[in-house]
Amino acid sequence: MLRIVLLVSILLSAAERISAAEPDRGGVKVGAERTDEYLPALRDRRVAVLANHTAMVGDRHLVDMLCDEGIAVAGIFSPEHGFRGGADAGEHVGSSVDEKTGIPIWSLYDGGSGRPSAATMNKFDVLVVDMQDVGLRFYTYYITMLRMMDACADHDRAVIVLDRPNPNGMYVDGPVLDMKYKSGVGALPIPVVHGLTMGEIALMSRGEGWCGDCELQVVACDGYTHSTRYVLPVAPSPNLPTQHAIYLYPSTCLFEGTVCSLGRGTDHPFECYGHPDYKGGDFAFTPRSMAGAKNPPLKDRTCRGRDLRGVSDDTILERGFDLEYVIDAYRNLGTGEKFFTPMFEKLVGVDYVRRMIIEGRSADEIRAVWQPELEKYRALRRRYLLYEE
Repeated sequence: MLRIVLLVSILLSAAERISAAEPDRGGVKVGAERTDEYLPALRDRRVAVLANHTAMVGDRHLVDMLCDEGIAVAGIFSPEHGFRGGADAGEHVGSSVDEKTGIPIWSLYDGGSGRPSAATMNKFDVLVVDMQDVGLRFYTYYITMLRMMDACADHDRAVIVLDRPNPNGMYVDGPVLDMKYKSGVGALPIPVVHGLTMGEIALMSRGEGWCGDCELQVVACDGYTHSTRYVLPVAPSPNLPTQHAIYLYPSTCLFEGTVCSLGRGTDHPFECYGHPDYKGGDFAFTPRSMAGAKNPPLKDRTCRGRDLRGVSDDTILERGFDLEYVIDAYRNLGTGEKFFTPMFEKLVGVDYVRRMIIEGRSADEIRAVWQPELEKYRALRRRYLLYEE
């Protein structure tokens, strides 16, 4: 019970820090709040919900609201971090029961191949999807959604996506995934910063044949455009506790594919980087085991490196997907190829970034290489946008 209280406390603390940034959400109404657009389609049907702790409708969770509206919620599918937000990063969430409502929580993986069993799929008629994304190819909620869209296509189940703004939706940047590096952290030929909402990803994936041709409805946000700098009301995971971390995430997440720490196991994950052998600098941190990071890289070892919390939001967004941090750490440690792990290509999505860093090329030189593919993607993206740029 103490562990549950601590987890809830940490998640609430993260949510409070996000709110303290104080978003002017500019009158944006998320898809879940536009109940007239989807509640009629749910009445007299068995409803499954794919959601996590970010699926809030005002001050109520989507599932609680649906129950209050008399909707027959047959079951809940829970992605990484869990339905109420307490699971660790990368942790598979098994079958259980939601204590508040008594609704069964179904495993996403009991059928093998990362999807539910036929028996589970036969327990509902329509799937409602509501998860806050942060707009990165390696932020994996969209992969969970696509697997469920595949399963729904195979079992003739309808899908309704309740859309939410993309906090990094103001720009598009980074290499387009070379599909030989397709993995659990990158499933589509899209750039690192893809500039789409979950609803737009669903439309693009179905339209391009990247997932099953299920019956699909997207309930769009109202009052949102891709130029809206939307600040999240709830932290999307324990490891992205601030809006600043969300903005840095595209660039600092690459450290997951190196020998360095990016601050997992501290109170400022993705807002710093370092290593015990990093030379110079007066910033130090020690990763510890904590909720959301039970076994962080370089656990209990003092790391030296750079604190990025002083970099302004405007500067981060101006630089976009920024390789300067990884290049700095690579040159500082001087370990050559040993600096990288196989995860690096899965995150960056191509083979030439590692090679060019080792060759001593600059971030601008590397950036120039991905521009042609990025321009092709921009043209594709425009066909599926629900919101003005």
